[in-house]
Amino acid sequence: MDRDLLSHLPVIVAVARRGGFALAAAELGMSPSAVSHAVRLVEERIGQPLFARTTRSVSLTEAGKALVDTAAPALQDIADRMDRIRAIKGRPSGLLRLNVPNIAVPLAVTPVVAAMAERYPDVTIELLTDQGLVDIVGEGFDAGIRLGEMIAQDMVTVRLTPPFNAVIVASPAYVGRHGRPRGVTDLSDHNCVGYRLVRSGALYRWDLTEDGKDVVAETKGTVIVTDSLAAIDLALAGVGLIYVFEPLVRAELAAGRLVQILPQTAIEEPGLFLYFPRRASMAPKLRAFIDTAQEIGRASLRTPGRVA
Repeated sequence: MDRDLLSHLPVIVAVARRGGFALAAAELGMSPSAVSHAVRLVEERIGQPLFARTTRSVSLTEAGKALVDTAAPALQDIADRMDRIRAIKGRPSGLLRLNVPNIAVPLAVTPVVAAMAERYPDVTIELLTDQGLVDIVGEGFDAGIRLGEMIAQDMVTVRLTPPFNAVIVASPAYVGRHGRPRGVTDLSDHNCVGYRLVRSGALYRWDLTEDGKDVVAETKGTVIVTDSLAAIDLALAGVGLIYVFEPLVRAELAAGRLVQILPQTAIEEPGLFLYFPRRASMAPKLRAFIDTAQEIGRASLRTPGRVA
């Protein structure tokens, strides 16, 4: 068994996952030259190139893909088993990597991370905010968070929030200047903040209900964002109407800084769920996150006005 080869496999997997030497080096805490040396050593021992390199990109060769497809699950399994061994003697430990949309951070993640910092100081939580769906296994995440309707059926899911509405809101100042739309068709006469889907590049169409039927509104306006939290800032500044999940603006609505528009058109979303492949459910660090999230969720449900 080539021990040098084995010690460099995590470097190969990181380069493949990150799509570049510099990004892999940053993740591993190594210099780019050390990463390049490790890749070159493995390629020399195997006798085949693992990556096709250009000035702009790094991609796996056929041999590289075969190696990564074998090594990545094995390395993850070893890491999970080591975490379980450490947990036998004490608390959960290790790096917990989560892929989440930005809206999930205030709605479901922040209170859990705060509690875990006190309870499990040996667990480091890395949050990568990403609006689109990703292959959490292929990109090295322990779990992801998304709306329930967006999650593949072969994943284990854990509810993090109750269902909530998607609503249209605006500032009183905007309403004072431009009035309120009387129906969905009137939205075309208003300045609506658009939302660009990062991965597809398409503009999001507002899903609404009218007269008991689901309708889709194609809006227009002077601003397009990729972040719901940016849209909220724009609404507070009186720029126009925005379409947003109600828990994100609950405090602003209660304080009168924003008002709901066409409340009868609001649709209910299933809520946010943590999801992960079945084999990951036994990792102590992930189990600790799940237990903490569920405990906070139960406490929130007992406290009126709070989001689980």
